[in-house]
Amino acid sequence: MAGFIDSILTTYNAVRESTSGFLYKFIVSIVLLLIGFILGKIIGRLIYKLLHSFEVNEAFHALSGVTLKIEEIAETFTTYFIYFVTVIVVLQQIGLVSTILHMIAAGIIILIILSTFLGIKDFIPNAVAGFFIHSKKEFRVGQRIKVKGMLGKIIEISLIETKIETKNGDIIFIPNSVLNKTEVTYVRTGKKK
Repeated sequence: MAGFIDSILTTYNAVRESTSGFLYKFIVSIVLLLIGFILGKIIGRLIYKLLHSFEVNEAFHALSGVTLKIEEIAETFTTYFIYFVTVIVVLQQIGLVSTILHMIAAGIIILIILSTFLGIKDFIPNAVAGFFIHSKKEFRVGQRIKVKGMLGKIIEISLIETKIETKNGDIIFIPNSVLNKTEVTYVRTGKKK
C-alpha cells in the first residue's frame, strides 16, 4: 500500500512541476507579447515624430517633386517589424520546435511578399508614369486640362496620381499611368477677343 501511495505522490509531483513550468512559460509569453506590441507602437510613433521633425516628406518632395509619405511608411514598417520579432521571441519562449517556427516564418514571409506584390502591382506603372510626367514637366499645378471628357484644373501632381478639380468643385483622381497613356487636351483660360 505504501508503494502505491508513493507512486501517486510521485505522479502528482511530476504533473505539478510540468504544469507550473508550462504556466510560467505561458505567463512570460503573454507578458513578452504585450511588451513587444506596446514597444512596437511606441517606437514606430517615435520614428514618425523624428522623421517629421526633420520634415522628410517635404524635403523629399522638394528634391524630387514627388509626393511620397516616407514618414508614415517608416512608422508602419518599424511597428510591424517589432511585432514580427516579438512573435518570434514568444514562440521560442513557448518552446516550439524550430521546424514549426521556420514554417511559420516562411508563411509570414510569403504572405508579406504576396501582399507587397498585390499592393504595388498598380503602384509601379503609376510611379513610373509619375516620374515621366515630372521629368517632362508637361503638366503643372493650375493648368486646365481635359482627359476622357473630364475638364478641370490640376491641383496636385503626386507620384501615383494627379488630382484635378472640376468647375463644380469635384475632385477627380486620375492615375498617372492613365494620364500618360490617354489623350490630354490643354484648355486655355484666356478671354475671347
